[in-house]
Amino acid sequence: MLSFTSYLTFLFYYVFILLYRLNSCNLSEKSCEILASALQSSNSPLRDLDLSSNNLGDAGMKLLCAGLMSPNCKLQRLDLSSNNLGDAGVKLLCAGLMSPNCKLQRLGLNSCGLREKSCEILASALQSSNSPLRDLDLSRNNLGDAGVKLLCAGLMSPNCKLQRLGLNSCGLREKSCEILASALQSSNSPLRDLDISRNNLGDAGVKLLCAGLMSPNCKLQRLGLGWCNLTEGCCDVLASVLRSPHSELSDLELRDNELQDSGVRALSAGLEDPHCKLQRLGLSGCRVTQRGCDSLASALCSNPSHLTELDLRYNHPGDSGVRALSAAKLDTLTLLVEHGGENRIKPGPRKYGCRLTLDPNTANRRLSLSEGNRKVTRTRGKRSHILIIQRDLSL
Repeated sequence: MLSFTSYLTFLFYYVFILLYRLNSCNLSEKSCEILASALQSSNSPLRDLDLSSNNLGDAGMKLLCAGLMSPNCKLQRLDLSSNNLGDAGVKLLCAGLMSPNCKLQRLGLNSCGLREKSCEILASALQSSNSPLRDLDLSRNNLGDAGVKLLCAGLMSPNCKLQRLGLNSCGLREKSCEILASALQSSNSPLRDLDISRNNLGDAGVKLLCAGLMSPNCKLQRLGLGWCNLTEGCCDVLASVLRSPHSELSDLELRDNELQDSGVRALSAGLEDPHCKLQRLGLSGCRVTQRGCDSLASALCSNPSHLTELDLRYNHPGDSGVRALSAAKLDTLTLLVEHGGENRIKPGPRKYGCRLTLDPNTANRRLSLSEGNRKVTRTRGKRSHILIIQRDLSL
């Protein structure tokens, strides 16, 4: 009879597709030892491994990294998100990344409790001629401006091969934009995709970043700036980027910023320029009305060949705005205008407020209403009748 350990090893070797997703499995040190052994086997076909949301610990990481350093390991993607690795875990991981045998191209470290020191360690790996890493997600780690500064030392190395970097929700400010702009201007930086959404960059930060975007050395094609506390004040300089003959930008995400019609009008001046290469523009939740749509429609008529997707969901284009855009767009353009309405022109999260009604046929009988139907409390006993909730969330 096979032992449990032998059975796991058997599954890994012969039914490996069942094990490529091992997220939230509470893996132990022994599990990591089995995985490492399998990765080192010449028979292992595994190229994609999801170990997110496991408490691997330093001992488990050390074992896994031994597998990464094996000449037999074929792993190309590893997701370690939501593991509390910390600086010590990253140091162990980077020892594997710098091995000449490592083939890892995509690494997920989202929500891993990383800090400034981790960025210094990762930068060393990026500077290594052995590291094959192309895609690194560091989102939801409190790296701050100091961490980004250390990381960019790796990005500017001639050995760096990183093409995609995720820094969503990393506590970045205006200073980080200046640092990233320097990296983008470097002739060595291979970055094609940068996501810095959900950071309080502000207009001043984006203006600094645009200096890098307009550099002849910049290779960036996709930029995520959603939820970055932007206003119409940064749109003129973003339009300058779109007009620049050096810009390779093809995907710009600006969702949930207070751009409004005046900002969209400024962006449209960039869209209509013949140098503009933008294929996708995300303006969801940016408080755009018919006037903004008219500006976009005019730009599409002037330069109709490049844009393939325009996201205007959660705005208030009105029927006339939708008609203007529909008349201007080509068959190749995907126009997204769902979930619109007058409520969407309210600032901040208030634009998502709505009036809810509970269906009496499906509502929970343990709900109790108070404070003018604005407060719902769960009760122990079932209520004898169902009340319709009309809950005003318009704030």
